[in-house]
Amino acid sequence: MCGIVGYVGDNKSLEVLLGGLKRLEYRGYDSAGVAIIDPEGHIGTRKRSGKLQMLVDDLETTPLANGATGIGHTRWATHGGPTDRNAHPQLGDNGKLALIHNGIIENFYELKEGLLAKGETFTSDTDSEVAAILVGHAYQETGDLTEALRLVVAKLHGAFTLLVMHEDQPGVVVGARRNSPLVIGLGDGENFLGSDVAAFVEFTRRAVAIGQDQIVTLRTDSVVVTDFDGNPVETEEFDIQWDASAAEKGGWSSFMAKEISEEPEAVAKTLLGRLVDHKVRLPELDSLGEGTLENIDRIVIVACGTAAYAGMLGKYAIEKWSRIPVDVELAHEFRYRDPILTERTLVVSISQSGETMDTLLAVRHALEQGAKTLSICNTQGATIPRDSHAVLYTHAGPEVAVASTKAFVAQITALYLLGLRIGEARGTLSAEQIAENAAELLAIPEKIDEVLVASQSIGQLAHWMTDTQSVLFLGRNVGFPVALEGALKLKELAYIHAEGFAAGELKHGPIALIEPGQVVFVIVPSPRDPNSLHPKVVSNIQEIRARGARVIAIAEKGDAAVLPFADEVIPIPLAGSLFEPLLAVVPLHIFGMELAAAKGLDVDQPRNLAKSVTVE
Repeated sequence: MCGIVGYVGDNKSLEVLLGGLKRLEYRGYDSAGVAIIDPEGHIGTRKRSGKLQMLVDDLETTPLANGATGIGHTRWATHGGPTDRNAHPQLGDNGKLALIHNGIIENFYELKEGLLAKGETFTSDTDSEVAAILVGHAYQETGDLTEALRLVVAKLHGAFTLLVMHEDQPGVVVGARRNSPLVIGLGDGENFLGSDVAAFVEFTRRAVAIGQDQIVTLRTDSVVVTDFDGNPVETEEFDIQWDASAAEKGGWSSFMAKEISEEPEAVAKTLLGRLVDHKVRLPELDSLGEGTLENIDRIVIVACGTAAYAGMLGKYAIEKWSRIPVDVELAHEFRYRDPILTERTLVVSISQSGETMDTLLAVRHALEQGAKTLSICNTQGATIPRDSHAVLYTHAGPEVAVASTKAFVAQITALYLLGLRIGEARGTLSAEQIAENAAELLAIPEKIDEVLVASQSIGQLAHWMTDTQSVLFLGRNVGFPVALEGALKLKELAYIHAEGFAAGELKHGPIALIEPGQVVFVIVPSPRDPNSLHPKVVSNIQEIRARGARVIAIAEKGDAAVLPFADEVIPIPLAGSLFEPLLAVVPLHIFGMELAAAKGLDVDQPRNLAKSVTVE
């Protein structure tokens, strides 16, 4: 939530800020603004509610003087509605200081009451303006922007990334981070700050992650990082593994369309170098400690939303291959119920951004309880992998659309690799079984390509359903998480009621929802696997058809038993039962996107949603 960009360099601040904010639109926002110190040494600001283009149009009509120092922001409203006056930057020190903020200042009300009692006036309803005014007061006392910010962050409770600049110190941007993301970009005679590397990847691929409770002072020729007490902090530089073109549409109608087309590549890159001669190679797990995989007696997967559904699929595979019990927990519920964790528990977190606040706090709780922690993440330098004992990066590339697609299949792939590796370490899988499952995984990218070709008619299916108000999804075993994912995509993208059910639950209540014309997607397991519950799912189809449902079945090629009972069949290639979800979910991703597009909705930025949920 919220996008942040900071820049010191030459007189191209406006170009850097607007370009960075454009690449950060995926984070979700409802207003945008910039502040720049012009060549005369004065701060100029411009901010508008609505999409970033509103700000761009305003700047074209009434230009803002460019400069060498600037900060930019896209805001997702928390305190105060999405209005021009509540947009960032917020000002302090009689307009000489500009501040932008990502997060929530939990004690802002008490701080604001104290300032009002002293005669201070406010021009917005935000918690962020409190911080701007406080930093302005501290700067008047100290004359040093870094020290002023240090004094203020000691008074703030909650989650925040703050960037500030002051007319008296052109060429300086100071940032502070607590429980909210911030990354440094290192350039030649210029330096950058951003919510993530997308903010500045057009200009540099050298980056440094800022840790918890740290402050960075950015100048054209230096970057100094200290902790909140002023002690120097050693930093580690890393190379960004993708360039700016990876975050562009490249001729596709939407980022989501592009990212669905990249699902085969996302799986392939996640497998790259990790399956060698049909053996699993995950040296990243070495940092868990020698003997960890052999000695863990329980695994807990923590995640939210789509990532939690990936975790559910991981549970099926890991339990089958390693014979270790696996629990899947919603991260925002996990730490509040005082879970039982020991040094033999492995807590696996899943987050595309690596900044999901609920998941981050769950990981920190697990660390406090002495558990081992492993992150599955798609973003280099993010907080969750840095806080965890080990990380498996998915290498799916930047995912810009808010609703996750290619990151989902990459997360499943990473979990399956983990399951195979644990099974190997514990001796619960033979070399032949590992080779067989590795071959299944290696074949998935090509099979997803087949699904993409076979699913080209889904657009027509979506067009006749634009007036549909409710869609149900049914699946059993590994098909159940796929049903949940299909329903979530429809909620996110098309804004209609959608529910995913375990098909066996039908007669325990949900069948009451079936009425003539009700659309039901059914994920049908393979008839080739005697343990797949195929006959039971076909019986479920007959039960709902008898009550007038319109059935759209996702079934493997050649499944003749489904044909007499389904109104539409979307075929997928043959695969082992555990690997079918990687194929069956693709048509559901396409359907959600196509239905939203047919309804004229914004596929990439659904209402009220943010890509990275960085507040609890």
